Amino acid sequence: MGQAILLLEDGTSFVGEGFGVQGEAFGEVVFNTSITGYQEIITDPSYKGQIVLMTYPLIGNYGVNEEDVESRKPWLEGFVVKELSSIRSNWRSTMSLDEYLKKYNIVGIQGIDTRALTRHLRMKGAQQGVISTQDLDADSLMKKLKASPRLVGVDLVKEVTCKEPYEWSEKLGVAKHKLKYKVAVLDCGVKFNILRNLVSVGCKVKVMPARTSVEEILKLKPDGLLLSNGPGDPEAVTYVIETARKLLGKLPIFGICLGHQILGLALGGKTYKLKFGHHGGNHPVKDLKTGKISITSQNHGFNVDMRSIPDKKAVMTHINLYDNTAEGLEHNKLKLFSVQYHPEAGPGPHDARYLFERFVKLMRK
Repeated sequence: MGQAILLLEDGTSFVGEGFGVQGEAFGEVVFNTSITGYQEIITDPSYKGQIVLMTYPLIGNYGVNEEDVESRKPWLEGFVVKELSSIRSNWRSTMSLDEYLKKYNIVGIQGIDTRALTRHLRMKGAQQGVISTQDLDADSLMKKLKASPRLVGVDLVKEVTCKEPYEWSEKLGVAKHKLKYKVAVLDCGVKFNILRNLVSVGCKVKVMPARTSVEEILKLKPDGLLLSNGPGDPEAVTYVIETARKLLGKLPIFGICLGHQILGLALGGKTYKLKFGHHGGNHPVKDLKTGKISITSQNHGFNVDMRSIPDKKAVMTHINLYDNTAEGLEHNKLKLFSVQYHPEAGPGPHDARYLFERFVKLMRK
């Protein structure tokens, strides 16, 4: 491993050691507060366009396997850790984290002060950055960095969505005759654990590309529609917003993360970019109906402005106790609800898995 540099757009730089593949990686630098689950984080399509910094200091100690993945491959642009473990100790491990990143052409940097970098991002906000193991000249890198694409206004869903429809068939010990509800999943970058949870509550799952038309979805005669998580700016994914708008009132809809934002936009609202986003497995969210607080898994950089939704029958159902941002909505007339966090975890706490049962109850009605 040779020297590497991480440079932010405000000129702040950190010198460390490269791992994974050699090269350069550009993206928005965000921090994730999860202690474990780095493989699930790396393969979460919502991180397309971003460089992920792990706040937990030791990463890679239990290696990587081909089962604990959340999509068909890693999508993040680069990976930042304090210390990459030289030992992988897990009977399920098939390769090291370093080998895994090399396999999928991901650039990494270790040996930097991740606490200082996290604090900087909290104070200044998420920033465009570059990791380089080749060009170590700050002036040269800054020119490239200023020319690199940003997240705002860019459709990243088209990069991560499936190319063809498919049925989710992973074996979960659920007999086929017990799959009573047919769910169409509009794939904006869906995590596999969402599909696993749908099956676990009795759903037969058909995953559809993000550009699937309303007519094609309704032709399936689904009992419900799930709008999945995904990367980037929700306002840029105009075709999914229009699809959701046309399906309002036609069938029960459950939105997760980007799917929540899409529903907010379909109802006539607006979204805005958060200062440094919510990424990690320790966010307390309050259910405004019951008063119950769940610890949640989160990964988003944009949020729905509930005050901008003109339909007064759309109400906020959950609130983030860190910053009072909206974490869920429902409609008093239409059969739809959504949450900004990840009830499927993968990684993270399982407090919110009851929402999949709620979706089934909505379809049953």
